[in-house]
Amino acid sequence: MMTETQVLVTGGTLRKLGGPAPAPRVRAGRTVGRIIGYIALIIAAIGLLAPFAWMVMSSLKNANEVFSVPVVWVPETFVWQNYVDIWTKSNMLVWIRNTLFLAVSVTFLQVLTGSFAAYGFARMRFAGRDILFLAYIGTIAVPWQSYMIPQFILLSNLKVSNTLWAIILLQAFGAFGVFLMKQYYETIPEELSEAARLDGLSEYGIWRRIMLPLSVPAIASLTLLTFVNTWNDYLGPLIYLRNPDLWTIQLGLKSFVSNLFDTNYALLFAGLTISVLPIAIIFLLGQKYFVEGIATSGMKG
Repeated sequence: MMTETQVLVTGGTLRKLGGPAPAPRVRAGRTVGRIIGYIALIIAAIGLLAPFAWMVMSSLKNANEVFSVPVVWVPETFVWQNYVDIWTKSNMLVWIRNTLFLAVSVTFLQVLTGSFAAYGFARMRFAGRDILFLAYIGTIAVPWQSYMIPQFILLSNLKVSNTLWAIILLQAFGAFGVFLMKQYYETIPEELSEAARLDGLSEYGIWRRIMLPLSVPAIASLTLLTFVNTWNDYLGPLIYLRNPDLWTIQLGLKSFVSNLFDTNYALLFAGLTISVLPIAIIFLLGQKYFVEGIATSGMKG
């Protein structure tokens, strides 16, 4: 004897027995809406990828084809020699080495300091905690240009200007990382921390052995965002790194356009394509954790 709570499999879907089926007009409207949504996403994706595709194709052109009119998307002859020339005619290896060192160092320090400070704000109880957190997060709204000069004077007095340490000290701490990690920590049940305290685990141990392993998506998101931001940073290295041997890939490639009339833009685009590849690879490898970390960091448990 079937009841109304029993379900019936109809056309691959589950619905309650006796419940009204969606009207054909409603189903058609949903299908049309879904198709329109897909078309809009495809158009947006093409708009975002078109400049990147043009850059990659231009890196395989000769110098005269780059800005030809009308635009030639696919070159008649692929000039692979551009990628050889960008390595032999520039310090590309030195630039990549400096950029990679800065990106890895800053990312490690931001994840370390951000996750540690976030644990204090999320799990520790002390007077003025919420006010201190709001004041710290409020620094995100302060533009760097407003305190750029005092910061430069401070680092110059510390004798770290014109060294890679200047960039590392500038970006080793970040309010956004603290905010992101704190929001994720608050989705982890407090009972886990309480049980660990009863077992005699210290706060440092709870952070290292419980909170960090459970926060892989948030850590992956923070790692990706910090790495990309440091890798693409131009203004910071421009201000503090005056020695060509310390230049990052952005400063090095900028030297190719110092003289507009002598610039080989095909070589420049080859260098730009090389500079984008590490970011693309890292994002493809970590996109699952990145999306999960961003999605769950906005929810409180």
